[in-house]
Amino acid sequence: MNGNEMEIELNEPLVSVEEYLAAGVHIGTQQKSSDMKNFIYRVRGDGLYILDIRETDERIKLAAKFLSQYDPAKILVVTSRQYGQYPARRFADSIGATPIIGRYIPGTLTNPLLPRYAEPDVVVVTDPVSDLQVIKEAIQVSIPVVALCDTNNMTSLVDVVVPTNNKGRKALSMIYFLLTKEFLRHKGYNTSLTPEDFETEM
Repeated sequence: MNGNEMEIELNEPLVSVEEYLAAGVHIGTQQKSSDMKNFIYRVRGDGLYILDIRETDERIKLAAKFLSQYDPAKILVVTSRQYGQYPARRFADSIGATPIIGRYIPGTLTNPLLPRYAEPDVVVVTDPVSDLQVIKEAIQVSIPVVALCDTNNMTSLVDVVVPTNNKGRKALSMIYFLLTKEFLRHKGYNTSLTPEDFETEM
């Protein structure tokens, strides 16, 4: 194999650009944080910032590889965002992680007296804004955070950023599907799951 072939193999996207676009993964908000500017491709005429799909693709690969170094049972997946709840749970169930879906109880990572006290090795969140409490607690107990970040998010408290539309139903199902597929691949498993399997009902 020559260098060029290797380069093509390394840069092969997880799904086609068309599939990413159809899921709306690239569609950001009308706000841009300084933290996210390197992940933004352009701004649309209507003021929406558009994420760079290539960056998203590379970061999904990076996040999945990072997560695959951990025991799945020690991965905590947290989301309070409505459209993130079904795909996040499906991701957690598919890889053997622990989900906390909906309301997050403050102190879950820091108060051993709580019934649902957890001691994960890494945390995955859908939105650094709505899931801020768990991020703050993860920092307190020195646990790394993987976060799906939109154009308006601050990322200073996040260890691994996955730039994506973190509000859209189809976008979240696509991202959690790809994280699942890549995670399982690193663990030596194939999966017959599809993006539709991660899609919540309207």
